[in-house]
Amino acid sequence: MNEIKIFCPATIANISCGFDVLGVALDAVGDEMIVRKVSEKGIRITKLTGQDLPLETEKNVAGVAGLAFLEKSDYDGGFEIEIYKKIKAGSGIGSSAASSTGAVWAMNELLDGPFSKLDLVKFAMEGERLASGVAHADNVAPALFGGFTLVRSYEPLDIIEINTPSELYATVIHPQIEVKTSDSRSVLRTNITLAQGIKQWGNVGGLVAGLFTSDYDLIGRSLVDHIVEPIRSILIPGFDEVKSGALKAGALGCGISGSGPSIFAFSKGETAAKKVAESMKNVYKNIGIDYDVHVSKINVEGVRMLDV
Repeated sequence: MNEIKIFCPATIANISCGFDVLGVALDAVGDEMIVRKVSEKGIRITKLTGQDLPLETEKNVAGVAGLAFLEKSDYDGGFEIEIYKKIKAGSGIGSSAASSTGAVWAMNELLDGPFSKLDLVKFAMEGERLASGVAHADNVAPALFGGFTLVRSYEPLDIIEINTPSELYATVIHPQIEVKTSDSRSVLRTNITLAQGIKQWGNVGGLVAGLFTSDYDLIGRSLVDHIVEPIRSILIPGFDEVKSGALKAGALGCGISGSGPSIFAFSKGETAAKKVAESMKNVYKNIGIDYDVHVSKINVEGVRMLDV
């Protein structure tokens, strides 16, 4: 193949208790990209629709991730990339991760797979470094592997794939305000108490156990964040009302998606997830803030090829 068209999913990162280590891929929303091999060395972004983002290679997350790929590759040529953004920048559902991940996955496919998925995560993380100042993997890992992933370690990088219960659905509401990841990180404390850590570790372990055993009640009990959510939620208008309403509507749990402003909820079954979506929408209708809502199955495949 000399050209490939791909879908790269949006992702929910942190998942309440799993700051910078837990993520999950969504099926209902994602970016589309076309990547083609060219003889000229380097990366060129030739088209970008849907968002006002830079075409310059060194200023675009897909370009930076692609350059990291080329640096380690034996390939003598280069790539052209077309990006069709369906995920809004600053939405909290992995916009930069989708572009970074999609680019390196497609390049790897076009070269018959010289790199492992773990290698591709490392390349895509360079796009995340450009976007937020931190090379975190909790969005790019699920985008590449699909389903739920745990970043067990960053040095060395170790990604664990986690089971996805068959009836689990995600509801995500994106109020039309922008919270930049770099700004959202700047408000965080760098120290926590031992008591906070113990609570958080218990919830991470409980959530992973609940996912592997498809114990929906345990999943719900574990979706509690004692460290990041209390601080970041202040940046999101209506957060407390959205969370309270979602839980009353039957959500297993609810929290901030990534760095926000999107808010996610998990539910057992599509019917419950749609009911949760209605409760979320009502909050922002009353506040007078425009929003997007996505009700989605969990994407267990990750990036996938599309017909050109």
